[in-house]
Amino acid sequence: MKAAGGKVVISFGHIGGGLVAKDGDLKGFTIAGVDGKFVPAKAVIEGDKVVVSAEGVADPKAVRYGWENVPDVNLFNKDGLPASPFRTDLP
Repeated sequence: MKAAGGKVVISFGHIGGGLVAKDGDLKGFTIAGVDGKFVPAKAVIEGDKVVVSAEGVADPKAVRYGWENVPDVNLFNKDGLPASPFRTDLP
């Protein structure tokens, strides 16, 4: 994870032939600033990375993906393997 310019860039291992969002735009991402309050985020695939941002979060510090009891997620690699839920704010 690298944060800059109000966005967080997430890098992944094991992306196979690349990343895809099944059935539309990416879903399941939240982002938090210095206050630690997570809000729904916009996420887009750029090459082999995912760029995450949200209005009102100018200085992001953490991202979570699929971090719910019943997550609605759709990030896969091109080989059909789903991304596992994760968080970047580990203690």
